[in-house]
This record gives sequence, structure tokens and C-alpha cells, in this order.
Amino acid sequence: MDYPSLIYNYPYHWVLSKNGVKMNYYIDLFSPETYERFGNSTRTISGFRLHQKSQAARIHPGDKLICYMTKFSRWVGVLEVTSDYFVDSTPIFSDLDDPFVVRFNVKPVCWLEKDLTIPIHEDRIWQGLSFTKDLDKTSIAWTGKVRGSLTSLSYEDGEFLEEHLVNQEKSRVTYSIDSKEYGKKLHERVLTPKGSTISVSIPDNEPTDEVNIDHELRSSLVIQSKLAMIGEKLGFSIWIPRNDRSRILQQWKPLQNTLLDTLPLNYDEVTLRTIEQIDILWLRRRAIIRAFEIEHTTSVYSGILRMADLLALQPNMDIKLHIVAPDSRRDKVFSEIKRPVFSLLDKGPLSELCSFLTYESINQISALQHLDRMVDSLIEDYEVFAP
Repeated sequence: MDYPSLIYNYPYHWVLSKNGVKMNYYIDLFSPETYERFGNSTRTISGFRLHQKSQAARIHPGDKLICYMTKFSRWVGVLEVTSDYFVDSTPIFSDLDDPFVVRFNVKPVCWLEKDLTIPIHEDRIWQGLSFTKDLDKTSIAWTGKVRGSLTSLSYEDGEFLEEHLVNQEKSRVTYSIDSKEYGKKLHERVLTPKGSTISVSIPDNEPTDEVNIDHELRSSLVIQSKLAMIGEKLGFSIWIPRNDRSRILQQWKPLQNTLLDTLPLNYDEVTLRTIEQIDILWLRRRAIIRAFEIEHTTSVYSGILRMADLLALQPNMDIKLHIVAPDSRRDKVFSEIKRPVFSLLDKGPLSELCSFLTYESINQISALQHLDRMVDSLIEDYEVFAP
């Protein structure tokens, strides 16, 4: 037979290709900045953050990375993996510090110039992908598929995108990008007093839009309730700020002894007051395991500031930190979290210590079957870090 023998292994899709070699497709995300850097490099190494090591372990030579540019929502190229993953902190692009230390050797199948990259909303692409074809183009439901690197693609979607990207390199159809918007520098590299270099953001001043605050507050309370429910099912004790409890308990009915009346922590008063105001805490015995701040205002600043305060007060705390917000706020969250004030913490830049979770991802996690048999590391399949 000359067609592939398809084999599916939930939750990852893999196939035997026509030549009998097992292969998979995965997404490789690039910001405009990393797209430029990779394009100007030898294009032989693609790197990912250290927390993605377990995802990287399932990728092997012959697998392919379908490359996607965030902010502009464009497909930009295909890379074939030529090695198993390895960890190397030697900077890929320059002498700057590089957080993308989990790496693969790769070879480009194709790599498109900026104005040749293909928008995901282009008709033939939108109608051809399994996760967009049944959606209106105004929908953001598809964005969960491209929320983080190393997300698996079905064989059909991967093959479809590879074919169109390879053909685009030959046909060279132009899809212009606004040069002013593209050229806007989102991040700068600066030298810290300790001699290391970090990436920071200096955002423009933006007015706060208060138009939909009431609706957003209601949405955030639903997400806060779901985070409490998820934590309970995963076996954690839950902390909710006292001012939020009456509203949360209208939607979440905790089991006995799940919701804590006091935090069993031995910290100074200032630290405790800071911790007590965090939107959701998951605790195991006397240890905080994960902390969640839900950003429901356009400024997306208060929760990020509270996380930074916590790390400044207790730099040796070993807590997983998460900012939760609608996917439409992703770029805003990343812009705020990379401000210089958050990049000079003793423990390291907040952008490398605190991840982003979308409302959609929390809804997806809450709907998982057998959640009470899972472990909290499943969060890592949904979180993303600032580029």
C-alpha cells in the first residue's frame, strides 16, 4: 500500500509515514523577535524553556516542527528534527543570556521571509485545519492550539501545513505585514548590576478601559471558582482571600476541610498579608505548591505586582506562579511581566518564574474526566511563558 499506516496514541498523534518511518508534527512558536533571530542564524538549533523538557523527551529525529509567529498569527516554516533533545545554556544567537536551553538540532524544510509568511486566517488555511475550519473567523477558540511550543498536531494538520508552506516558498505569494507595527520593538536586552543580561519590556502608556469591568469581574469569579475546584480534585487544600469567599462559595461547594480558614505558614506579617491576597493558592500540608492571580482588568498589573512582591519578600520560596487572563490579554500580560521593575528580582526575572494561563485552558482542565486521578503537573501542558 502506498498510503500511510495511521496509528494514534492518545493524547499524542503519531504515524508511520510512506517510507515506514515513525514521525510526528509539533508546533514551534516564535515571537517576531525570535523569528528574526532564528532567520538570521544558521537555523540549525531550535530551543525551548527548561520546564518543557518532559514535552521535548517525546520528540525524536524525523519529527517535524511547524513554526508559527505569535502576535501576527502566521505560519512561517517547517523544521525537521535531527537529534534527540539536549540541554545547553550556550547562547544560540549571541553572547546574551538565553532561556531556551532545551534544544534540538534541526534542518529547515522551508523558512519563509516575513512578507511571505501565511496568515492563519487566509481562507485556504482556515478551511483546511481541523481546529479552525468549523469556526467563524472572529472566534478565538482555535488559539488554544497555538498557546505553547511543542503542542502536538494531528498528522493531517501537520502534513497540510507542511505542503502549503513548502509550496509558498516556491510560489511566493505576498501577505504584507504592517512595517510600523512589525518594527515596534517589544523587548530590550539590558545589563543588570550583577553583570548578566535580561530581556525587559518598556510598554507605551495605555489608558485603562473600564467599559466591561462588571462583566469581566463576573468572568473572573467563575475562573477563580474553577481553579478552586480543580485544586480540590487534585488533592490540595485551597486558600481564597476572605473578601472573595462569599461570592466564590455561591459557585463552588468545597468538601469539608478543603477550604482553609487560616494559612499554616510561618512568615512575617508583611509576607503573610501579601500571600493572603493572592486569588487562589493550592497547598499540600504546610507548603504552597501553586499560586494563581486572575487579571480581569485591562491594565493587567495588580496580580503581577503581587507575585513580584511575594518573590521580593521571600526569594527562596519554591512556588509555581501563574497569571490567568483571557487569551486576548496574552500580549498585554507578557508586556507587563517583562517590565524592568519585574526583571531585577533576586531570584531572576519574573517572566521566567511566572507563567500565563488562559481562561480557555482553565475551562478545558476543569472539564477533564478523572481529574481526581491526575497530578498538578498537567498545568504545564497548558501554561506558556513570555517570549
